[in-house]
Amino acid sequence: MTPPDRRPFFSIVVCSWNSAAFIRDCVQSVLDQTFASYEIVFVDGGSTDGTLEYIASVPAAKTVLNDVRGGIANAMNAGIRAAHGQVIAHLHSDDYYYGPRTLERVHGVFAEHPAAAWVYGWFKNDVDGIVKDPPYSARSYSRAALLRRNIVPHCATFVRSEVFASLGGFDPAYRLAMDYDMWLRISARHAPVQIEDCLGVFRRHSASATTVNRLKSFNEDFRARFVHGPAWHWPEFGVRYLVRRFRDLRSPIA
Repeated sequence: MTPPDRRPFFSIVVCSWNSAAFIRDCVQSVLDQTFASYEIVFVDGGSTDGTLEYIASVPAAKTVLNDVRGGIANAMNAGIRAAHGQVIAHLHSDDYYYGPRTLERVHGVFAEHPAAAWVYGWFKNDVDGIVKDPPYSARSYSRAALLRRNIVPHCATFVRSEVFASLGGFDPAYRLAMDYDMWLRISARHAPVQIEDCLGVFRRHSASATTVNRLKSFNEDFRARFVHGPAWHWPEFGVRYLVRRFRDLRSPIA
């Protein structure tokens, strides 16, 4: 175990698989940070496109886990187990931080709120290299709002390591909505501190898991709502499912 005085504040878990087209932007957004107390935990699913060679060249404190199979949740959990940091963030290899002061800003919030279990901020979408706001306005946090829509973006979320340990990590039964399930599980115990500023960028592209499996991701989101929401909300969830499946799944990725 790393001595407490030598633990990095942040562990940034980067999951990858044949990610050479995007991982440089992801990692560079970490290397550019003004706050230097971090490590990067790379979890790779067996890339063959040069991703591993790039990871080997990254000039940062890092751990590299190679050939981790079994899905995204398993990869994220492997990263948590290997992490030494006080706070863990999952930044997938096609996403990136919005600016160089992201970690500094988040560290300041944890310093101001020492009892905070988790912190998250807003995000933007990167669509074909154009960074834009998501198609819906940012929402203030409440558990009721979180049950109606996943308003917590994984690329802008930071969780104390002991919280992940207490909850047993991400549920591998979810292939795509494991982050939403986790936020609902955490929020049942701890309210987050919300930063009303953009922290991360979610890259939308044709090969991303969410895009390729859009309907499956949509269905898993609603499954998490039914699992974690009270029974008296189920009729509302059913109506929302039908309305949003007709409306949202017919619209282009934004």
